[in-house]
Amino acid sequence: MKKTIPAILIILLILTCTFTATAGNMSRKSINDSWRFTLNAAGEQSGADVDDSAWRVLDLPHDWAIEGDFSEDNPAGTAGGALPGGVGWYRKRLVIEDIRKDEQIYIDFDGAYMNASVYVNGKLLGTRPYGYSSFSYNITPYIKTGTNIIAVKVDNSDQPNSRWYSGCGIYRNVWLRRLGPVHIPLWGQFIESAVDSVGKGRVRVSTNLNNASKKAVRTIVETRIKDSNGNVVARKTTSVNVKDSMTCVVTLDVPNVRLWSPETAVLYKVVTVVKVNGKTVDENIETTGFRTADFDAEKGFSLNGKSMKINGVCVHHDCGALGAAVTRRAIER
Repeated sequence: MKKTIPAILIILLILTCTFTATAGNMSRKSINDSWRFTLNAAGEQSGADVDDSAWRVLDLPHDWAIEGDFSEDNPAGTAGGALPGGVGWYRKRLVIEDIRKDEQIYIDFDGAYMNASVYVNGKLLGTRPYGYSSFSYNITPYIKTGTNIIAVKVDNSDQPNSRWYSGCGIYRNVWLRRLGPVHIPLWGQFIESAVDSVGKGRVRVSTNLNNASKKAVRTIVETRIKDSNGNVVARKTTSVNVKDSMTCVVTLDVPNVRLWSPETAVLYKVVTVVKVNGKTVDENIETTGFRTADFDAEKGFSLNGKSMKINGVCVHHDCGALGAAVTRRAIER
């Protein structure tokens, strides 16, 4: 049992970093609640005039396949769980108030299986064929003040298409981002951390900045590193001129760092604040840590100078009989 603990903690660390990064952008809001859903409806279901009053109301994430009946006649076959596929439609009424000048509005999908076509007020934005990729659309040109209709067609009728149970539907979270003209784009930050032999850490933070306005904007980028107790251990402020897009790169030194290990999973937070005219227009929080790793042909792997066996598992996106809709507790277990 003792040998499996490092692997479990490493998996949990990865999950924690992922969830923290996802929740870190102040402009991001979940829109998982109160979608309407129907399965195998005939014809186009994206327009504002579609009567969806009889559709099922549900919250995302959702997997319609796990709700079906097991049958050897289902085209997914036993390798795909022997559960039904088909074509599902999701619709949501989204109220947008007070759209600001040059505001950029995005909708982000963490995952939909598969062939997901996204519509805003009847306009097709695009189709993501692959079911295991996150994707995002800029819906600014198609959104309006007041009530909007978001419709998503998920087509998993062409089966079999997998050698394991894939599930069907919008099986991950959906987010709305409302951004000012100057902002950090989705997945717009890259962090590198290192530690030297005397315990001094160095963090290199590369932050992409976009500007949707038609003129260059003087922008202040404040970068802070906080330890596990919330204390600021390093900070740097940079002034940049953002015209269309650019990358702001800063390096911060952190004295007397505490190393991450499975036994002492010490993590730091990188807080990036973007300001224009003294006002915060965007903020992002990511997680990082410090450790040394070495691979040796004779001695094997060592972490922080300590020999260690690497244990782990192959974690697919599904949770067996629970379906494909993400359940954090099941993933942890």
